[in-house]
Amino acid sequence: MEPAIAENLRVERTLPPKVGADFHPPYPSYVARFKPGVMRLAMAYFGVQNSGDAAEAMRADAWIADAFVKPNGPSHWDRAKYVDENGFPTTISAAYWDDVRAFDAWLPAARAGWTGGAWANIGVFIEALRPSLEGFETLFSSLGRAEGAAVLSEGMSGEIPEHAYWGGMRDRIPLSQGDAMTPAGSPAIQHAEAYVTIIPHDNLCLIRSGQDWGDTDDAERKMYLTDIEPVLREGMDYLRDDGLPIGCFANRYVTVLDASGQPTEKTYGVSWWRGLAELERWSESHPTHLKIFGAAMKYLGKLGPAAKLRLYHEVTIARADEQFFEYRNCHAKTGMLRTAGV
Repeated sequence: MEPAIAENLRVERTLPPKVGADFHPPYPSYVARFKPGVMRLAMAYFGVQNSGDAAEAMRADAWIADAFVKPNGPSHWDRAKYVDENGFPTTISAAYWDDVRAFDAWLPAARAGWTGGAWANIGVFIEALRPSLEGFETLFSSLGRAEGAAVLSEGMSGEIPEHAYWGGMRDRIPLSQGDAMTPAGSPAIQHAEAYVTIIPHDNLCLIRSGQDWGDTDDAERKMYLTDIEPVLREGMDYLRDDGLPIGCFANRYVTVLDASGQPTEKTYGVSWWRGLAELERWSESHPTHLKIFGAAMKYLGKLGPAAKLRLYHEVTIARADEQFFEYRNCHAKTGMLRTAGV
C-alpha cells in the first residue's frame, strides 16, 4: 500500500492520524494523483434556476457550454440536473481547471455574461473555489474511470490504507498533518442591485460524492435502485431541507446528463459545509447517514468483489480568499444564500 497523501505534499505530522499504522482496510480504494507541478485547482459550479422561462434556461445552458470552449476554458466539465427545494428545475455545469491562471483569465468575461444581467427571467449563480492541493482529497472505490477534478489528474494511486474508518477523509487531506482546519468567522452577504455576493469564511468545506451504476448487471442494478438509492435520497433531502442547524449550508442531489442532455446512470451529491468537523459529525453519528452507511455495507457485503457499482468523492477545504459565490435572480434558499443571518 502507499500513503494517500502524495509524496510532494507530505510533511512531518504534528497531529496524529485517526488510526494506527497497523490498520488494514477491508477493501481497496484509491486516490487521484496530480502532476507534481500542479499545486492548486479551480472548480466552478454554474447554475441555471428555471423559475418559469424554459427557453431562456436552455439558452443559458448553451451559452455557458460555448464559454467553456473559449480560450482558457476548463479542461473538463460535466452537467447535471435536479429539482431544488422550491421546486425549480435547475441545471449545474461543473467545470475544472488545473491551471488557476487560466481560470483567473477566463472568469471575468464569463462572470459578466452570467451574473452580469444577460438573463432576465431565470436565476443564475456561480459557486467557485481555487483550492490548494493541501486542502483537497479524493477517494475512488475502483480504477478505470475518473470523475470530477480527478479527470485532470495524472492517474490513480495504488491501494491506500487511509479509508474505511471514521476519520479517513481527514487523514487524506494534506493539511491534516498539522492543521485542525477549524472554520474561522461566518459568511456575510453583500447586495448589489439584482445580484448577491457571499463573503465567505476560512476553512469552508465542499464535498462532491458520486455514484455510478452504469456497469451493473440487471440484478445488481435492481438491488442498488431498491436498497441503496432511496436511502441515499432520503439523506440528501434531509441535508437539503434541514441541514442548516447541523452545519450543512446547502446540499444538492443531482443526476448527471450526457452530451445530448439525457440522464445517465450517475448521480452525485454536492454539499457546502461550515467546516470539515460538521461533515464528519453528520457522517459518523447522524441517523440519516448511518442508515446510508448500513445499507451500503449490507450491499457490498452481499456482492463483495463482484460489485460493479462505482463510488467516489472529492473534498475541499478552502480559505476565504479561495472562494467566490454570486447569485442573480435566485430565491433565498439557493446555495449559500441560505447562510443569511448565520
